Amino acid sequence: MTDRHDLPAGFRWGASTAAYQIEGAVDEGGRGPSIWDTFCERPGAVKNGDSGRTACDHYHRWPEDIELMRELGLDTYRFSLAWPRVQPTGRGAANAAGLDFYDRLVDGLLAAGITPLPTLFHWDLPQALEDEGGWMQRETAFRFAEYAALAVDRLGDRVPAWITLNEPFVHLVYGYALGIHAPGRAMMLDALPAAHHQLLAHGLAAADLRGRGLDVLIANNLTPVRAASEDPADLAAAEAYDALHNRLFTDPLLLGRYPDLSAYGVGPDLHGSVRDGDLALIAGPGLDGLGVNYYNPTRIAAPTDPGLPFAEAPVEGVPRTHFGWPVVPDGLRELLVILRDRYGAALPPITVTESGCSTDDTLDDTFRIDYLAGHLDALARAAADGIDVRGYCTWSLLDNFEWAEGYSQRFGLVHVDFETQKRTPKASFAWYRDLIAAQARRTG
Repeated sequence: MTDRHDLPAGFRWGASTAAYQIEGAVDEGGRGPSIWDTFCERPGAVKNGDSGRTACDHYHRWPEDIELMRELGLDTYRFSLAWPRVQPTGRGAANAAGLDFYDRLVDGLLAAGITPLPTLFHWDLPQALEDEGGWMQRETAFRFAEYAALAVDRLGDRVPAWITLNEPFVHLVYGYALGIHAPGRAMMLDALPAAHHQLLAHGLAAADLRGRGLDVLIANNLTPVRAASEDPADLAAAEAYDALHNRLFTDPLLLGRYPDLSAYGVGPDLHGSVRDGDLALIAGPGLDGLGVNYYNPTRIAAPTDPGLPFAEAPVEGVPRTHFGWPVVPDGLRELLVILRDRYGAALPPITVTESGCSTDDTLDDTFRIDYLAGHLDALARAAADGIDVRGYCTWSLLDNFEWAEGYSQRFGLVHVDFETQKRTPKASFAWYRDLIAAQARRTG
């Protein structure tokens, strides 16, 4: 087995967070309400009635959190900007106080020797835009491009690379198709225009960013799809699921076209949302890197529900996280090989922008250490196979607000007492710190 330390020279070590999950201060600094503020007020929407109103109080405690990153030896910190903190209603002039916060954060990171890697959209759409239709409306893509330009006008002189969107597939399915995340719509396949409008938003912003000489990435949640058996019905179901989960948000970017969604009864215009020139705009600026968020493979069988052309089957015989997700480290290598074989020369360099696990509320998180070690072994094997991997950002730096699960799932290298906001590094923090230092010594 390849030693997990054997990663390319110049490999970037990082950790990730997201604005609504850590910032808190939802009513401070001129911030407007987001769809998650609204969703958390819906009875029963979030476990235990939790919300991100305070979260990790990162808005006030960011210097302490940067010191933790400095102690880790991070090269990169991936975080997100809260759109309603920058543009409270999703349109119009920038909120200076909101940008001041990110200005201080960026300067603090750079002073600590850490490269900021901001994500422009990590699911916290301004509620005012959702009131007008949200991502189901084409206009939201243009509002996103306006917001992105405001953020880059202020921070682009110090931030060389930007991620446009985080996990548009998850936001589409959980937020618009199933309704288990904000904004809580349950439209099933009628939600597909929200996929196209997110990608259009990426294309519009990417054209502007590339025109300024900045690097552009997108972070997709991707999974190796495995058929439950060699039965033709299971194989066809796996192909249909792969088209939805993986190809819907990657083919347009890298191939300039949508995958075949005929298994869903959907044509290439995604319910009439695709217009002439859209796909050229989405693919046109190109990507300087593809962010891969990997958590587990997906096992698919023939459908049991006539509403969908697939059924999810359990991945058996493997450990599971506190969340119940299967732990399959080699699935990361498998996924990267699939991407290379599928897209060839069109595949840009890869950064793993999320990879991590939830554990119970303990500081001796040896389960997380084993998880990280296994996934980094898999990443090293992918690199040895010639796949261009540039970095790894573990999810997450801090225990945080885990969306509809509230505070019941802990993904952090750092334990957070949500009553006192005390930060306590876990055993995995020390392990990751020592790994990063050993890599630095090896590559000199």
